[in-house]
Amino acid sequence: MTDDTFDIRFITDDERPAWLRALNTGFLQAPAVSEERAEARRIADAGQRVYGVFEGDRVVGAFRSYDQELTVPGGQLVPANAISNVTVLPTHRRRGILTRVMGEDLRAAKERGDVAATLIAAEYAIYGRYGFGPATSVAEWTIDVPRTGLDPRWAAPECGGRIEMVDPEEVRKTGPELHERVRRGQVGAVSRVPQWWDAGTGVLRVYEGDRPVPTFVAYRSPEGSLEGMAAYEVDDAWTGGGQAANTLTVKWLIGTSPRAERALWHFLCSIDWVTTVKSGQRGPDDLLPRLFPDPRAVGITQLADWLWVRILDVERALAARTYAGSGELVLEVDDAAGLAGGRFLLAASPEGASCARSTRGADLALDVTDLASLWLGDESVARLAALGRVREVRAGAVREADALLRTSGRPWCPDMF
Repeated sequence: MTDDTFDIRFITDDERPAWLRALNTGFLQAPAVSEERAEARRIADAGQRVYGVFEGDRVVGAFRSYDQELTVPGGQLVPANAISNVTVLPTHRRRGILTRVMGEDLRAAKERGDVAATLIAAEYAIYGRYGFGPATSVAEWTIDVPRTGLDPRWAAPECGGRIEMVDPEEVRKTGPELHERVRRGQVGAVSRVPQWWDAGTGVLRVYEGDRPVPTFVAYRSPEGSLEGMAAYEVDDAWTGGGQAANTLTVKWLIGTSPRAERALWHFLCSIDWVTTVKSGQRGPDDLLPRLFPDPRAVGITQLADWLWVRILDVERALAARTYAGSGELVLEVDDAAGLAGGRFLLAASPEGASCARSTRGADLALDVTDLASLWLGDESVARLAALGRVREVRAGAVREADALLRTSGRPWCPDMF
């Protein structure tokens, strides 16, 4: 049940400090907002949809969305509505505020022609109510550097390429083009707005306090082309006996080739005084553990859901991706919000796919949330059927759908947004 006493609208620049105070409060941070941060957020949010939920002239909720592209199997980029900064004041919970603002934003996204909406869910139980399903996973590893088996005298990549330190200005200049190449080959990756690079390189200070700018390193191939880049931070820790025990934390690492990733990880594990490396958020089938002579030196510390997807256009979503095999499936998709439900015929082959509404009898029946989990190829139809999330209407349809929808590599979204 929703409360219609609240006014939901885009904020003005004058209302941004109050919006940020509500955002900070909802995320359990100090509510104070400096003029510098308010101005930085004004620049960072330019061109984006920044909703405020108002009770009178007071901001009691925050919500932000913006245009994004999502990579689907086969490399096609589909338009998506990225959602972030979602919160309601603790005093205004359970009053239908999120339901209202989410519904308004999703309807507008569908009208714009977005194929899907995306978000990173802070809580698992919330977003299934709005048709979102977990579509990618993330893994984090901790590397015990002395156990890796790497030669401590490592100085250069075996492939003949080179590692070089780069300053933030160079990252801001060359990083976006490198990321464009990487994301087109990574299912589940999303586009980065220019402000992402400004904030990450210190051009735009969107956080309170003196959050340090990371150290940046790049990999160039033997031919001299830029193929990889990483950002990292190192703490300053020493044992009582005067021995270095520093931990290096990777903020992000991207590469267009396995040799680039191998060279970057070997470099990070060769830095003097570093005994532990934390990988940051990586794909669940990342090459990382097997890049070292002793993979047991790399211990997994987290495996969790990451990117959540809400399909807004089933026909375009299923037609946009590629399929390794051939077949036809009729899907009965239930959508309580009425945005993307119906019966659809998917006709797929390695040469291409089509999807359209159909009057044929259904082969499978499922909710739009579960279709989202299957769309990028990470989830198993058979597993969802075993859990009662997918209903097999025609005998054998689960097995056929599993063979059709799964992908050889698991999707991964490298970004938090």
